[in-house]
This record gives sequence, structure tokens and C-alpha cells, in this order.
Amino acid sequence: MIAVVGHKDLSSSTLELVEAELRVRLERLAQGTAALVRAGAGVPLAFGRAAREAGRKLTVLLPAQGVVPAVLPQHDRPAAGELLVLAEHVRLLAFDPADRNACVSADERLVKECRTVFAVWDGSPSDGRDATAHLVAFARSRGIGVEVVWPEGAARLRPAPRGGAALRA
Repeated sequence: MIAVVGHKDLSSSTLELVEAELRVRLERLAQGTAALVRAGAGVPLAFGRAAREAGRKLTVLLPAQGVVPAVLPQHDRPAAGELLVLAEHVRLLAFDPADRNACVSADERLVKECRTVFAVWDGSPSDGRDATAHLVAFARSRGIGVEVVWPEGAARLRPAPRGGAALRA
């Protein structure tokens, strides 16, 4: 099983580069290697698309409250819908998608189930908002292989000034 973690603040052009790179890497894997992703926009959707295009079986983890799916944040809903269409399997995982710490814990559980993790990561340390560096260290500390995916030309968006749009880094 292979999963993905990564920065949430990527430009749309970076997501296109990432999706293409993920597809190439997934095509190189042994037949039968399945993909696992937590439902959401950005990197999860790019990974889900790449996995299906590479002929991989895709399992999507949805947040749950008890035995029913939890309501996702508005920005993740269209991507989650597409991921559900792409998925061969859907699993419910108890966590609150509005709680950052719960999401990090859910990602840790996802990582534990894999032999390899693709990390869409620019190598920066954790900053309190982005847990990618933490998840890379978490995987490595458990002997789980990590492949960093950061294609040439990739960029993160800088936080927006108050009342403004995000800027490219």
C-alpha cells in the first residue's frame, strides 16, 4: 500500500506538476500496489487521479462520526466527491475534519498502513500550520519508505496579507 501526504498550499500549476510526477512514480511500482488517501482537495485529489490513471486500486478514507460520514469543510467537498467516484474502496475513519490535530492523527494512521509514502514536500520544517515535515519524520521513524515529490517549478503559496489573496512563494 502506498499513500501520500503533502503541503496544502500549492498553486494549481504546482498541483498539475505533482499529479504528473505522481503518475510516473505510481506506474513504476509493482503490479498490485494499491493506493490509500484521505479525502480532500489538493494533493489528495492529485494523488487519487494519478493512482487511477496508473491503474492502481484506490482506497479513500472519509472522516466519520460514529458510523456515518462526517461533514467535510466546504473546500474539500468537490474533491472528496471526485475521489469517491475514483475509489474502489471507501473506509470510514473516526476523526473531526475541522480539527487540525485530528487530521494529523488521521494522517498518522494512514501512514502506518503503508510501506511507502509519497511526500509532496519542499523540505521545509513544520510551521504549526503544515504537518508535512512531521508526517515525513513520523514515517521514517517507523521504517516506512518516504519518496519526496517536489518537481522542478513547484511552488507553495505564501499566506495572504489580511484581506488579500495568497501570493506565490
